[in-house]
Amino acid sequence: MSFHKSNSREHRWGAILAGGDGTRLLSLTRTITGDDRPKQFCSVTGNETLLQQTQRRISGLVPKQRTLLILTRAHEAYFADQVDGIRPSEILVQPRNRGTAPAIIYSLLHLREMDQEAIVAFFPSDHHFSNDEAFLGHMESAYTAAAARPEQVILLGIPPDSPEVEYGWIEPGAAGNGTGPLSSVFPVSRFWEKPPRKLAAELMARGCLWNSFIMVGCVNAFLNPVRHTLPGLLEAFESIGTPFSTESAETELCDLYSSIRPTSFSQDVMSARPRDLAVLCAKGLGWSDLGEPGRVLSVLERKGVETEWGFKPDSSRERVKTARTV
Repeated sequence: MSFHKSNSREHRWGAILAGGDGTRLLSLTRTITGDDRPKQFCSVTGNETLLQQTQRRISGLVPKQRTLLILTRAHEAYFADQVDGIRPSEILVQPRNRGTAPAIIYSLLHLREMDQEAIVAFFPSDHHFSNDEAFLGHMESAYTAAAARPEQVILLGIPPDSPEVEYGWIEPGAAGNGTGPLSSVFPVSRFWEKPPRKLAAELMARGCLWNSFIMVGCVNAFLNPVRHTLPGLLEAFESIGTPFSTESAETELCDLYSSIRPTSFSQDVMSARPRDLAVLCAKGLGWSDLGEPGRVLSVLERKGVETEWGFKPDSSRERVKTARTV
């Protein structure tokens, strides 16, 4: 696969992960909406829902017709009005939420049907960035790096400003000899998932990065570590055959999702195969994962936004997070 051809924008894709249940933020989103809708379908930091913010944010990178939405059937009442005008081939509705690994495998195999030369970036739908311009610049570099290294998945790593214990951490290896966009790309030595505070402080001191779970790569760069770590799950998806949009395939997908256990792409795939990964150090993004009420309140405080929710964090743990700059 040539660099020039692979880096062509016509093979650039985006996939928005919007199938989670949002349980950690439910106390806040229930206060805002009065129902149990997941956070990605809720307006928590502005007038747009988090899904709409993500769609708008990446629209400068990937055209709408090459952006996949990965959703879950149980949430249809909440997302139906947010997918108007999107072609069915760009909407993947999982029968159930079984974690990020099945969602990513499903979308990769669907994407492989449409474009075997695709370079795809996966974007969680619950992130905040205070500097979208910096985000777009780093993502351009990530797509370029993924095209230059078709055997690797490129992760977006965030320089930490606190010893956060609720994030995953990436420990970079020694710098390579890359130039230009590749000068900020490092091999991945290992992952640290939600370390205790003392270890988080040590990781921060030695230059480790927060794992944003934004990742870019060729389809096979993603599927290769899956074949080594979750071969049975991948074989189960591949045995369904193509295309996934047929009625028989949908029936088989329902059966598959009913039988598989929840699986994390980060913990069950990435952590086991750091050799297949590289990390791009992305500075100046003002990034936060809006997975906890305290982080949402902290973002709103920094933006100077006052709300009428009357929401108060329930625990001392959330009060600490509200006061901390994330």
